[in-house]
Amino acid sequence: MYKQYPRRFEEGRVTPPLTGSRRVTNKTEKQPTGTAFCTEQDIHSNKTSNFESTAAVMAQALDIERWNLECLFNNTDHRTDLNGVDRLIVRRGQLFTISLYLRSGRYQPGISSLDFIAETGPHPSDQYGTRARFGLSSNIDTSTWSAAVTSPPGEMLALSICSSPKAPIGRYTLNLGQSRSIEFILLFNPWCPADEVYMDNEQSLAEYVLAQDGIIFRGSSKHTIPTPWNFGQFESGILDICLRILDMNPKCLRNPGKDYSGRRNPVYVTRVLSAMVNCNDDKGVLLGKWSDGYEGGVSPLFWRGSVEILRNWDTQACQPVRYGQCWVFAAVACSVSRALGIPCRVITNYLSAHDTNSNLVIERYVNENGELIQSREMIWNYHCWVESWMTRPDLNPDFDGWQASDPTPQEKSEGVYCCGPIPVRAIKEGELTFKYDAPFVFAEVNADVVTFMKKKDGSTSEVTSSGLVGQKISTKSVGNDTREDITHLYKYPEGSDEEREAFKKANHQNKLLQEKPELGLHITIKVTSDMRKGCDFDVFAVVTNNTEAERKCRLVFGSCAVSYNGFLGGNCGFKDLLNVQLSPGAERRVPLRLNYSKYGDQVTEDNLIRLAALLMDYSTGEAQLAMRNIVLDNPEIKVKILGEPKENRKLAAEISIQNPLPEPLDNCCFSIEGANLTGANIISERLDCTVGPGEDAKVKIYFTPTRSGLRKLVVDFDSNKLCHVKGYRNVIIGK
Repeated sequence: MYKQYPRRFEEGRVTPPLTGSRRVTNKTEKQPTGTAFCTEQDIHSNKTSNFESTAAVMAQALDIERWNLECLFNNTDHRTDLNGVDRLIVRRGQLFTISLYLRSGRYQPGISSLDFIAETGPHPSDQYGTRARFGLSSNIDTSTWSAAVTSPPGEMLALSICSSPKAPIGRYTLNLGQSRSIEFILLFNPWCPADEVYMDNEQSLAEYVLAQDGIIFRGSSKHTIPTPWNFGQFESGILDICLRILDMNPKCLRNPGKDYSGRRNPVYVTRVLSAMVNCNDDKGVLLGKWSDGYEGGVSPLFWRGSVEILRNWDTQACQPVRYGQCWVFAAVACSVSRALGIPCRVITNYLSAHDTNSNLVIERYVNENGELIQSREMIWNYHCWVESWMTRPDLNPDFDGWQASDPTPQEKSEGVYCCGPIPVRAIKEGELTFKYDAPFVFAEVNADVVTFMKKKDGSTSEVTSSGLVGQKISTKSVGNDTREDITHLYKYPEGSDEEREAFKKANHQNKLLQEKPELGLHITIKVTSDMRKGCDFDVFAVVTNNTEAERKCRLVFGSCAVSYNGFLGGNCGFKDLLNVQLSPGAERRVPLRLNYSKYGDQVTEDNLIRLAALLMDYSTGEAQLAMRNIVLDNPEIKVKILGEPKENRKLAAEISIQNPLPEPLDNCCFSIEGANLTGANIISERLDCTVGPGEDAKVKIYFTPTRSGLRKLVVDFDSNKLCHVKGYRNVIIGK
């Protein structure tokens, strides 16, 4: 039955074309013939005197006067209305309905006919599947391109159209007969069972497709720190930028027809995004930098969300934005994936291995003071990538679901800096021959760590150490800001039969041959719960003698600043005890004092200090190493909302932070942003005064929410000594 849709636009009012990024105005403009817009539009066409010339198109000519794309209804129905309702944005495999108004005559079922051609890309072709031809049917067929009239015969008809659930995504022109056309954008449809990105859970869809903000976990495996992020995938202009990213990829520039055809496949699109979010071998979005300062750009910790990054790339003629690190690369990839309709989430793998030679072993070297000697193979304190939800028709159905891909440029894949997508299940099962890049991701969560000591005489010896990788693999929970541990999706329980079978498949000989060392002398590192930046505190090396004989040993206990990806900085404290004596069964706690006066100028913005305790047994000559990274806590940012939060009503956020350092802070600045809260802009407020030790920095920042619902206000505090402290406040905006 036909449903009469209300008229939502004034008669004769014209909106700008769908292409480009022109601003919507109320001014009536003359538009090119044959282009359709989202308002009812008069079509001024020359009268056709020769009826036979159109008979090939329609059995009985339909004299179309104007149409209405019903953008408000269709976009809302397709869950794309957050992109705006000034143009038609729909999802594949789901019907949408437009209204056609006839100048003369009536639509007559079985007599009137209309042919359609849907085209995408610069060179549409039937061969590549970027052109689809279809006619009017009696009913909609959701498995392919189809169209049907769903209103009674008359001068106005409701035309329902459905795209194929396998159609390439992107910008489309739909020709109605030979002289009329409409334009729309087609996205993946995770609500459609026939789409390869289908996800059968409304709460998960709300989180992984529709949520415009989230939490990314940083810190360490023993002290995870939630960092807010504004994905902003529905903010003004972002969808167009995401489509431009696809258009700028080298595969498209070399062969646009083949590339546009590939956009039917979420595996292909995800792999393209993995390459295009970094700029190492294309006109990608972000340039990575992990050392030697951030001249010519900003620290990766500067960013609070993806919107500013994507807009900067777009307005700077596709020049890379400086700079990003792993969580920034992953967050931008997540924003683009969600914008295109692919369910996506950011993953954090603590103690993540970077294996450069694919032998599943990280070989690390220390000197006789227990200090790490830098190499390309490292254990990152944490590493972020993304998972995208889709089927894998190229693989066994058991490997549908979450697929890991990594846009951070680490190693080349098929000659390009990209990684994945690879089924998470394939990593768990040790299926390293599956596409794409299974060995690299498997190593990130399963590599063995072997430590050697390089002595002054040039010789090396193996050091006993407990270097576990792939710990507390984390993502934001669905519907709340807590951490969900998903380690079990990547790994079987340690020591289980299933784990051993996975290692056999992966030919992980090191793990298979590994035996637990006999307990003799044992060393661990213990810390206190209160390690705040600006404070002095103790850490402890705990040595235990599990033998029945007295032991004499040397203990070297040191600390240094370290970046999250393993690059070492300056010394933060050091102790060398040449004569540690332990009676049978005895334990000794050796403290190391870490003073702000020593570590304050050494630690990076990551707030990380690496502790290393090297124990050498004089009686056996054996050495044992314990390592641990600690995170210094930043002070909490307090956010208080003043006023009743409502749509289009100005609000104030009172924001404050206490200076925890024993020295003053200068150049203090608070910045806020939030999807549908700050007008897709960053709002900043700078303090004119110095903030002394123990004093509060406080500002009041005004903003106007534009949409109701649960929103996240993301806050950043920066100063000369306390840099890029993050905070947030969830705000429920009423209508």
